[in-house]
Amino acid sequence: MSETDATEPAVPTPHEPATLESATLGRTVWAEIDLAALEANVRTLRERASGSEFMAVVKADAYGHGLLPVARAALRAGATWLGVAQLPEAVALRDAGITARLLTWLSVPGTDFAAAVARDIDLSASAPWVLDEIAAAARSLGRTARVHLKVDTGLGRGGAYGQDWTTLVRHARPLEAEGAVQVVGIWTHFAHADSPEHPTVLAQQERFFEAVAEAERAGCRPEVRHLANSAATLVHPSAHADLVRPGIAMYGLTPVPQLDDDFGLRPVMTLRARLALVKGLPAGQGVSYGHAYVPATDTVVGLVPAGYADGVPRDATNVGPLLVDGRRTTIAGRVCMDQFVVDLGAGSGASAGDVVTLFGGAPGEPTAQDWADATGTISYEIVTRLGARVPRLHLGAPDADAKAGA
Repeated sequence: MSETDATEPAVPTPHEPATLESATLGRTVWAEIDLAALEANVRTLRERASGSEFMAVVKADAYGHGLLPVARAALRAGATWLGVAQLPEAVALRDAGITARLLTWLSVPGTDFAAAVARDIDLSASAPWVLDEIAAAARSLGRTARVHLKVDTGLGRGGAYGQDWTTLVRHARPLEAEGAVQVVGIWTHFAHADSPEHPTVLAQQERFFEAVAEAERAGCRPEVRHLANSAATLVHPSAHADLVRPGIAMYGLTPVPQLDDDFGLRPVMTLRARLALVKGLPAGQGVSYGHAYVPATDTVVGLVPAGYADGVPRDATNVGPLLVDGRRTTIAGRVCMDQFVVDLGAGSGASAGDVVTLFGGAPGEPTAQDWADATGTISYEIVTRLGARVPRLHLGAPDADAKAGA
């Protein structure tokens, strides 16, 4: 069966008789998304910041895990807000019937702010022009836009820096008086929260609360002040403030891998494939493009139909960790667009159709962090880079989610 065949097996849910085995029959590669693990992670993180509101960050298709099912699972587990970087995902959440508080924060001139205001989506502003365009959209609808002012406290990325913060606050106040906008939040983002002892962590907190105080002296009355990402939620309680914004930790991956602590989190995504071909090769026969791998002895190799078009890093050539035929091994040779090879060893009993686990979280399985370590990146990239042709099988989704195509 082809990957685009409309008669592919349905994704199983606890309310369907289909097994995972039947749901993956004929699939070349797939990602299993354990929504029960995600809900458990949300509860674990909520316990870390029990005095704060909880924004589940579901940007970038929920870090590659699937926007709608993940958002719904997070809300079931007690998240009180959702956050996405780009407006189209915020609109998709609202149009799917999700009514929780929702923030989106990246925009450029000409953004359709009216679509956000009409859907009661909170917007971020880092410069006066953003406030002006949001206010114009709000006036056109006869509504008041909910705005979070972002201050750059030292990341040097988004947000108003230095004197620009004073300018931004002063620009917001007349628009508030007019009723075009309401400043409901003030926020910032850390540069080094994943380095618990880094001096900038405390310095950014101090600058943030100074900026909040300045805005409040000017007359702003924010509902929420927020600066804690995943790392700060886990290791910097002083940064929890009114709301925390966990992202990667919600998906069961640690934001501070240098600490020997999984914080009780469970990986949510498991990436698997099936062997498409198993065959013998003699010693000295190079494998795949450029013969980057050459077996020293006669061996058996397997062809895995997943490649960089599916999100398998090309940098995983000869180093990408795998679990196959009951043992840990690595990719043999170049990662190609649609496939790669694994050296199964001369005594392998593997056959076409056997499952290969690229990463997951069960005992013995490589993890997304293992892949990050092997390829010189971070676990965030490993999970978010999965291609659109990799089906996400959401395990534990209620019937309503499954019927909605979530």
